[in-house]
Amino acid sequence: MTIALTGATGFVGQAVLDEAGRRESPVRALTRREQPRRESVTWVMGDLTSHEALADLLCGSEAMIHVAGLTSALDPAAFRTANVDGTAALIAAMKRAKVRRLVFVSSLSAREPGLSAYGASKAEAEKLVEGSGLDWTIVRPPGVYGPRDVDYFEMFRTARRGVIPLPPRGASSIIHVEDLARLLLDLVDAPPALVRNRMFEPDDGREGGWAHAELAQAIGAAVGRKRLFAPHLPKSLMQHGARIDRLLRGDKARLTPDRVGYMAHPNWVARSKHRVPPTVWEPRIAGEAGLAATARWYRENGWY
Repeated sequence: MTIALTGATGFVGQAVLDEAGRRESPVRALTRREQPRRESVTWVMGDLTSHEALADLLCGSEAMIHVAGLTSALDPAAFRTANVDGTAALIAAMKRAKVRRLVFVSSLSAREPGLSAYGASKAEAEKLVEGSGLDWTIVRPPGVYGPRDVDYFEMFRTARRGVIPLPPRGASSIIHVEDLARLLLDLVDAPPALVRNRMFEPDDGREGGWAHAELAQAIGAAVGRKRLFAPHLPKSLMQHGARIDRLLRGDKARLTPDRVGYMAHPNWVARSKHRVPPTVWEPRIAGEAGLAATARWYRENGWY
């Protein structure tokens, strides 16, 4: 089966390409820039605003994995343009091309759309998918970590100095990017009765997720820090930190006001009622082992 893929050059998309390569599954991948040759990958130049590029992407494809999305922006309106309008354009292109199978990567933040423009955009995109008439599956990943990730890297980097600032007390689930990539590909041709027109919230298999302090200590252990200062910061202080990050890093700021909105929420734990059927997929990488391997990758690749 030939799979069409958006977001192929991003963190999750690259992991999907790696896993598809291991399976020798052909992929047609959308990109804005020239890319190095990859076995079994056909690069398609363009983006979600181009009807011609989407038609080319879907030509000969039998399913779509839609990973592309904007996760961080200083302008809240940008989320709707990228995540809602882009999804609408893709759905229309799939209908024109008569490609019915869609695996859509959303976010746990869509559960609480009032907390952030990002979450609101993902929730609105989900509604488009659900009303599309396609054979869809929605995946709401929790925090995704692993090699190449720049978001959790901030925690690894500061942990090496003995400190990880944390949001207010709460808990969240995590998933290694390789497990998520396996899931997305497994869902493409899984038994329809188990996955079609359903929403899943996958994780690393840890019941109840990770308390923020537990995750910080696990990251500290992964970088060799047995003692770690991990203070919980109030939302007001995080908002102040977002303003400072904007001053220091401009458009490249990692902590934005929109991110503070959902980071301060106490519960981002994957819900068991939305668990993936074990006959379709189960996580293979436990949190402690995955975090240790990720820390090793950052070190070996010179990230710190």
